[in-house]
Amino acid sequence: MMLDLESVRLFLLAVEFGSLTRAAEAAGTVQPVVSQRLKALEGRLGRRLLERSPRFVRPTAAGSAFLGPARALLAAHDAALNLDEAPPLRFTLWASDHAIGLGLEGLFRRLRAALPHGAVLSLRTGLSQEVHARFEAGDCDAALVRREAAGADGEVLGQDPLGWRGAEGLRLAPGEPVPLATLGPACGVRSAAIRALDRAGLPWRESFVGGSCAALVAGAEAGLGIAPMGRIAAGGAPDRGPALGLPALPPSEIVMLARSGSPALAAAIRALAAGLRASLGEVPPSQANGR
Repeated sequence: MMLDLESVRLFLLAVEFGSLTRAAEAAGTVQPVVSQRLKALEGRLGRRLLERSPRFVRPTAAGSAFLGPARALLAAHDAALNLDEAPPLRFTLWASDHAIGLGLEGLFRRLRAALPHGAVLSLRTGLSQEVHARFEAGDCDAALVRREAAGADGEVLGQDPLGWRGAEGLRLAPGEPVPLATLGPACGVRSAAIRALDRAGLPWRESFVGGSCAALVAGAEAGLGIAPMGRIAAGGAPDRGPALGLPALPPSEIVMLARSGSPALAAAIRALAAGLRASLGEVPPSQANGR
């Protein structure tokens, strides 16, 4: 019995992305093709590998058992294709910390499923203006930024609404300045939050400046301040704004800038876009009718 390697790769993508639609996007195909090939793989193995519903895709017990052998099979295949010891694929990504923050693990898992074995992923983070400049300077293959204002460049992957992240049970005394936890004066999210507070007539003070979104979440949960952050960057921390009487923050887009100089880089960029859409809960319009 022989297995179709592309079907095995699609199985791994479906597991990591939790969606046939997003697995198809990462693979550069469409959902019906993925579904057909996965059914053929299940028939070949005589096992049901995936549990499907309109909301999710996840491995069955047999699928979970097949994950390790599937990864090993593809790794051996990729190694066999590289007998001439060609340099491994290098994928360089710059990302705004406010665009991805604590969502890195999920994104890395999805990229791992899409990148060839032995690929080298390089990530650098910074504020959106710096990240955009790095892309324009040719320092990376792709860049992820958060954009509060309208813009024409890049591919909009979806919206990640901003909210106010703070310690559970936090209360503000009447007239007390809102204690802000931010990445510092150059941060666009900080500027958007201050504009919202000023329009609402609420005083504020900077109480904590962190060097990363991980530091902001930790500081906010420790009671050092209230951090304006997106859902992904905050790792799903709840929005305390409504309970504290804070104003709603404006919509915010996650935008990808990318250039692909080879088929392998193009595949990595597709996986990056699909991974962010998976985190944002967005489905590409062309595939919105299929999961």
